[in-house]
Formats: sequence, C-alpha cells, structure tokens
Amino acid sequence: MYKCSLERMSDKIRTFAKYGDAGHGGITRYSLSPEANMARAEFKKRMEAIGAKVECDDVACMYATIEGSDPNAKRIVMGSHCDSVKNGGNYDGILGVMTGMEVLETVVKENIPHKHPLTAMIWTNEEGSLYPPAMMVSGIICNDYLPPELAKNFKYENMMKSKPMDESEFANFGEALAASPYKGDKANRISPDKYCAMFEAHLEQGPILEDNGNEVGAVQLVMGMFNYRVRFHGFTAHAGTFPMAKRHDALYAAAAFLCEMHKRFDELNEGQDPEFVYTTGEIYVHPGIHTCINDEAEFSLDVRHPDPELRQKVMDILKEMAAEEWCKCTCDIEEQWVRDTVYFDKNLVGFVEESMEEMGVKWQKILSGAGHDAQFCAYMIPTTMLFARTKAGLSHCEDERVSDEDCTTVATATLNAVLKADKFYD
Repeated sequence: MYKCSLERMSDKIRTFAKYGDAGHGGITRYSLSPEANMARAEFKKRMEAIGAKVECDDVACMYATIEGSDPNAKRIVMGSHCDSVKNGGNYDGILGVMTGMEVLETVVKENIPHKHPLTAMIWTNEEGSLYPPAMMVSGIICNDYLPPELAKNFKYENMMKSKPMDESEFANFGEALAASPYKGDKANRISPDKYCAMFEAHLEQGPILEDNGNEVGAVQLVMGMFNYRVRFHGFTAHAGTFPMAKRHDALYAAAAFLCEMHKRFDELNEGQDPEFVYTTGEIYVHPGIHTCINDEAEFSLDVRHPDPELRQKVMDILKEMAAEEWCKCTCDIEEQWVRDTVYFDKNLVGFVEESMEEMGVKWQKILSGAGHDAQFCAYMIPTTMLFARTKAGLSHCEDERVSDEDCTTVATATLNAVLKADKFYD
C-alpha cells in the first residue's frame, strides 16, 4: 500500500488557488483564459520537473506522461479540468488534475514499479462557463463513441463557433483556441489506441459522504438526466386597470404549474428515493415590467435519476400537465437534451473499492448526479471516478471546501487503484 504526500498535496492546493483568485476565497478561471494558462504553466513546470513528457492536443488538452517498463503498453490516465465557473471554488476539476500530478510525483519519488505509461491530464472547457456547452471538449474528443443523439450536440465545427457568455477578447471558442499556447496536435488526443483506462478524482459536490461520516466514495455511475423548457402563453394588459377575473397571467400559470408539478413528482417518488432530483434553474417572463401582466413565462426543468423507467414516468407526467390549461393559459414543452445513465467500468470500480478498503478509510459506493468528462470518456475507454468529501456539500461557489487530508486520501486511493489496473491490463 503506497501513500501520497499530504505536504505536496497541500502545496499544490495553495498554489493553484492563486490562479484566478477572485479575492474572497474562490476563483474565476474560465477555460483558455490567462488565469487558466497560468494554471496550465504550473502543471507543465511541475510535471517536467519529475521527468514527465508534456504534450497538447488540438483542443488544448494537456497530457503529462511518465514511461512504464513495457514500451508497448497503453497509457493509464488520471485527470480532470482546470477551468471553473464564475466565482467558483478551489477544488472543482482541479482536484482531479492535482490528484493525477500527485500520483505521478509519488510514483517517481518512491520509484514504484509499473508496466504502463502513466499520464496526468487536463481536459479543456469542462464547465462551459465562458464558451458553452459544458463538457465541450470531452464531447468533441469522444464524439465518435457517443450515442448519436448526444454526439450531434458536440460537433467540432459547431463547438468552434460557440460565443462567449461573458467578457472576452475573442468572438468565439475557435478564436480563443487558435490563440492558445497550449493548442497542439490532434494526434495527441486521448484515444482507445493509446489508452486503456481513465480515472477522474473529484469532490463530491454534495453532502452524502459527509452526512454518512465517510471520507471518500467509489462512484458507480453518472445518473441519466433530461432537460426541458416549459412555456406558458397568455396575454398582456395593464396591471392597474385589467380585472383579476379576466386575466390570462402567464407567470401565475407557471407558478401554479410548478407547485402542482412538485406535488405530482413527489407523489410518484413517495419521498423514498433521494437520488431522484429535479430543478427549475432558469425563469424568463415577458414583458417583465411591473405595470404589465406577463403574456409569456418560461422555465427550465432538469430531472436526474439512474433508472430510465422512473425518468420516463416523470416525462409522462410532464407531458400530461402540459396538455392541461393553467390559469387560462396554454402550455407547451420543448426537449433540450436527454442523457442516459452511464455506468463506470466494473473492473476499475472494483480496484477503487479494494484500494479504499485496504487503506482502512471510511468509504462508500456513491452515484454522481453531476456531469463530468469521465461520463463521456466512459463511452470510449474503461473509466471510473472517485469522490472526496465536500464540506457541507457546497460546490460551484466560493465556499467550496475539501480538507487537505481528504484530498490526499482520494489521491492515495487513486494511486493504488491505478497500480491494480496496471497489473490487470496487458
């Protein structure tokens, strides 16, 4: 049983937190931004210092590799992303990058024998905060292996046209990529020809591990999900002169729909399954003026659960409700996207579980409700994930916290799982 260094891990955590420091505890580090480039330069410097060969592909993913004893063996890769949401935390994504770095540093420092080349990786533009969509580049790289309905949303030529959602000196992602010092050769992309396994360590981004008194989790799958837009149509009139009984208020209709939707969804679930989650994250109204009755209202609906049968029942309820009249308004729904549940490789999951058990740490099997690059990579090569305990379950915010000890624990679990995979694969 090998152990990663708490001292080294703590140093990496403090160092990477400087790149994009927002001044109040978190970071803003958009993909391909100057702040992200500083983080990438730090990655390159540290990896070259231990003798790793650093390469970049055509979509600016970075790969730092130390050779194994078998020159013909495929690589085992560990990694995640270094970009963040606006005013995000110091662990989302970068924890997986630091874990890959720490594994390579430990292998070199301890002279640990291994057959396969080992690679630490940075995926480009996982968050999609500046240039949407999320998981853009893993969607590009894994495109040939994704289900057609999913792959069509990540076509290279369309992704290059993605326009910035915040201030940027570039008109689109393609321009930003062309200007990046980390744009390399397409031949360097992760692929089944050169890689046999992928590990992604990540903070949980939820409270399950902490609530159960566990330090780390062996991720079994990424939940299936769907996203819809729900729209209501009424008519506008003066807020002070039009009688209540005659109104067709679209916002009132949307509010009534939401309350009833929660009731019906919860009755379906009977409050028994905490993995069933649904969210209204966006609301739009028109004309959105305090002296006018709204004639249009729209909200997003995000639904997640591993069981496709339950998701279908939820979708059926949604369609039934959309066919009804709501406060004298009509309703229509539009599918935005649907993703199936992705199950991680059983062998790799087993190696992670064995490693956690041998370490004597408190761990559990866990599911991921959030999307990750590993979710797409799993369609291409054997892949799995590990979760670290997240303080109060908070993520995508500046209060995001993972203790240095838990970061080191997830790195140690990754190291030992990788060494098991190294012996398993030819």
